[in-house]
Parts: sequence; structure tokens; C-alpha cells
Amino acid sequence: MKTKLLNQMTTKQLGNSDMFITPVGYGSWAIGGGGWQFAWGQQNDGDSVAAIHLALELGVNWIDTAAVYGLGHSEEIVARALESWTGPRPYVFTKCGLRWDGQGQTHRALTADSIRQECEASLRRLEVDTIDLYQIHWPVEDTKELEEGWSSMAKLQREGKVRWIGVSNFDVEQMKLALAIAPITSLQPRYSLAHPGVESEILPFCLGAGIGVIVYSPMASGLLTGAMTRERISSLPEDDWRKHHPDFNEPGLSANLALVERLRAIGRRHDTSPGAVAVAWTLHNAAVTAAIVGARKPEQVNDMVAAAEIRLTESELKEVETVPQLAA
Repeated sequence: MKTKLLNQMTTKQLGNSDMFITPVGYGSWAIGGGGWQFAWGQQNDGDSVAAIHLALELGVNWIDTAAVYGLGHSEEIVARALESWTGPRPYVFTKCGLRWDGQGQTHRALTADSIRQECEASLRRLEVDTIDLYQIHWPVEDTKELEEGWSSMAKLQREGKVRWIGVSNFDVEQMKLALAIAPITSLQPRYSLAHPGVESEILPFCLGAGIGVIVYSPMASGLLTGAMTRERISSLPEDDWRKHHPDFNEPGLSANLALVERLRAIGRRHDTSPGAVAVAWTLHNAAVTAAIVGARKPEQVNDMVAAAEIRLTESELKEVETVPQLAA
């Protein structure tokens, strides 16, 4: 498989920020390990550090994490990886707004006090003085709390604790509400061939408003990598959230596996994997700045980086989009 260094490729400016980021960034959800509501099962921390280092060696210049991933552990591993990294410092993005209890169950909270506490905790775990991009992980239904949360984010930016502020999983109305208070640097939505729903309204709104977009789960949390089979899904540990998710069970599973076979056929033409094609598909959208791609082991990083090289033809885009999709 061919892999080209990303530092030889064009970066794109993220929204209204001064950051120019590579087409793919290192996603650290899975490396948080087990023991919480949306865990991916146990993880070897040494593998995580090695994967981060390889991604950075290949030119990836940003890492996306969140306080809730592994209940703080993901941020700690990112800090550990950067402490032993001798190359150029990557941008570090993290998120707030999801708190957890003693059993690892999560709930949303966007009060001013909560966000400030989370920011201070993330700064300590990441061992940085300033967070490059701080994002609200999920919105809340209470409009007043949402406004309070975004106002708090803007205050943290003015104080210099965070450089830029963004949102994740917001709809258009929620973004409009936030924009009335302070500019939004970026949106982080779920977007993949399995979940293309943001194409209709959300991505066009971001494009028109100059809001950067970094998409998450472009390979549908591993489902579109080409390595996921019915047998592998059945053998996933019970603390892997995917084991019981509708995407990984019938009736949706058959449609997703059919999609993988179409991706595999296109991948052969580009000497790459189905997962890399799936990521490349998200990058073809003009509204998308970059995609978050996770890697739990170093051997998964080449596929991650390969996605940035692929340029799908119009016929290939039509070919892959003919496969039945799940509702977003």
C-alpha cells in the first residue's frame, strides 16, 4: 500500500482560526480504554503512544481528544505521547460538556462552573497552558444553559486558556444561537457513508457561514474499515459499545457490509483499503475541512494516512453511493 507523507500535502485553514490542518487528524476516542459508557474495550497504552508517534511522523499535525474519553485517560495518553515526541508540536483539540459518575455513566452539562472545571482539568491532564481548539461535545436542550455554556467558552478564549472554540453535534438552530454570542471556529459532526444526514442542511450552513468542519467516525467507528465481520462483531468484548449498536447488528449490518464490498473494489484500484476510501469520500465534500481517524495500533496508521491521498472520480463517487445506506 502506498503512503505519502502528509507534510508534502496541502493543509486547509480551519474556519476563522490561524490553524492550517492536515486532511486527517488522529482521533483518540478508542485509546481511552474501557470502564465507561462508550468505551471500545481495553487498550494497550504503549500501542496508543506508538500509533500517535507514527501518525505524527507521517505528517499528521493535529490530535482530537475529549475529557470523557476513558474518563480522562485519553487526554493523559495524548500528553504522554507528546512528552516523548521530539518533532514539531501538533495542535491538540479537546472537548467538554460530558460529565461522568462513579459508574462511568455520562450526562451533559454546560453550566459556566462545569465548563470551567472541565477546562482546568483538561489543561492539567494534557499538561499544556492553552488548548488549541476547545469544543462543546454535545448540546443540551435547555436554551439558557446552551447560551451559558457558549458564553463560558468565549470567556475562556478571552482569558487565553483556549485559543479557538468550536462545537460538536450541533444542528443549524443551535449554531445560530451560538453565533449570536460569539464566532464558531468549527463544527464536529458525525459523517460517513453510513450516516450522511448532515449533508442536507448542516454542512451547507457551515460552508456558507465560514465554519470549519472536522468530521468524526468517517469509517463508522470501524464498520467500514473492511476488517469488521459478523464473527468479529460477535467476539467484541461486552464493554465495547459497538457490540450492541444498531449499525453492527441486523437489519442494518447487511447493508453496511454490502457497502464495504463496494469500497473494497474501489480501494483495489487505488491500492488502498476500504476504510481509506470511506474517509476519502467524506473529504470530497466542499464543506469538510478534515476528518478524524482513529488508530489503536501503529499498523492501522498507514490506512489512516492513505485516505488523505485518494482522489475519487465522479464515477467512483456515484458507484459507492448506489449502495443502500442507513438512515442518518
